[in-house]
Amino acid sequence: MAKYSFELKLEAVLDYLNGKESIRAVARRFNVSKTPLETWIAQYRENGENGLISSYTNYDIHFKMDVLNYMSELGASFKQAAAVYNISSPSTILQWQRQVEESGVDALFPKKKGRPSMKKETKKSLPVEGSMEALQAENERLRMENAYLKKLQGLNSRKGKITEQEKAKIIFELRHDFKVSELVKIAEIARSTYYYWVKQMERPDKYKELKELIKEIFEEHQGRYGYCRITLELRNRGYVINHKTIRRLMNELGLKCLVRMKKYRSYRGQVGKTTANILERDFHASKPNKKWVTDVTEFHLHGEKLYLSPILDLYNGEIIAYNIEQRPVYPLVSKMLDKAIERLNEGETPILHSDQGWHYQMKQYQFALKKHGIIQSMSRKGNCLDNAVMENFFGLLKSELLYLKKFESVEHFKIELEKYIHYYNHKRIKAKLKGMSPVQYRTHAQVAA
Repeated sequence: MAKYSFELKLEAVLDYLNGKESIRAVARRFNVSKTPLETWIAQYRENGENGLISSYTNYDIHFKMDVLNYMSELGASFKQAAAVYNISSPSTILQWQRQVEESGVDALFPKKKGRPSMKKETKKSLPVEGSMEALQAENERLRMENAYLKKLQGLNSRKGKITEQEKAKIIFELRHDFKVSELVKIAEIARSTYYYWVKQMERPDKYKELKELIKEIFEEHQGRYGYCRITLELRNRGYVINHKTIRRLMNELGLKCLVRMKKYRSYRGQVGKTTANILERDFHASKPNKKWVTDVTEFHLHGEKLYLSPILDLYNGEIIAYNIEQRPVYPLVSKMLDKAIERLNEGETPILHSDQGWHYQMKQYQFALKKHGIIQSMSRKGNCLDNAVMENFFGLLKSELLYLKKFESVEHFKIELEKYIHYYNHKRIKAKLKGMSPVQYRTHAQVAA
């Protein structure tokens, strides 16, 4: 007998939906806990009164996998999935998930009821050791293992662990050359698991168009976008897809971003006058030209070096001015500063934050700041976190340009560097900018104002 009758469930759900009491108050009045009442309400909303009828269904493997795939693709909770598929207890789905994680898909097959069969298995007579038949069988086994391992290496699973689905795919490709019953032994999966995945392969790929679009976006941005930015870009194009689904599809397609590296250090000890850390890691700016950050980074190519000195506006992360030189001389910074000053409107006095590099301690530099009402701020000695936003930009620049492409010469790299900065400002979207690029965000804010 069910712990709670259908009548009690229905009355409690209707009382909550029709009344003004909270779930906790209704649960207390009907002497039930809050969790089952929430489940009943969700089931009633999805399936009506039928959702409240206790069922003792033996679910088949296809139904169970549909439920687990629904959760994986949409990021649904156990409660939500139970309500949609009219499963009385969310813990049932949790149990299925644990079975798959521990023992694979084969664990979802219903267990046979009754006593195990006492019928003895008849064993085939094995060929005599050393006979021609035994040598042929051993040769066939080795040929099959070699073919399977070659396919396995070619597949090159990106997760470091070969999945049952990937093993089934290899067996499917070799099925005309070898017996499936022998291949599943080498792959160490159950025959039923193999046939399950074969059936999944025969289904049309519902993400075919989406995968093509993901590849298009990934290639358009030259591999610089991970799943988060691709999700945002898809939303900009009218596709609302869960980020977990995008990450899974990118893994299937083998699309992955590169890592970042460290930057050039310009500190040489005490050179001139240092100033206080006025910014104090407050990287939020309410409007353009209120807070700027700057630094210098170096690039090593073809036995030569190139230096970049940019200024970044903390309002939208835009590079508002930059200069490139082959040596880390003072004009590297002074020319950049002249370009940034040209962007200032009357009455604007931004904070300009840097590290304690020797360029920023020069009297000429500090005089130029005072002349134009710019407030100087410096990081504490040896503390890169005080200028984390600039560090982050340099990391992106090197991973998305320097280590992503090959360059014929330093001059070729300089051209590509200028193209990248334009791309970064005008096309590269950011999550914190509501899926817009820095220039788009600034323009949008000005129009809205």
